Amino acid sequence: MQERQDHFAYCVQLFGGTTAFSRRLGIDERAIRRFINGEKPISDGLLADTARALRALSAEAAQAADQMPGSA
Repeated sequence: MQERQDHFAYCVQLFGGTTAFSRRLGIDERAIRRFINGEKPISDGLLADTARALRALSAEAAQAADQMPGSA
């Protein structure tokens, strides 16, 4: 269970923190903190949503990088 919380917390940080993650996924910041602290269980659905959001963020970052001058 701790490994799941730690991994979820790491994913939240990849978004830039709780606020950015909250905005991206439409989840209340307090709920996110409760997931990270183990006060609420992290469902498989939440992890799947997080994975989809990470893939979208990755694609957006790649596209932004490709548009940088001299990125070729």
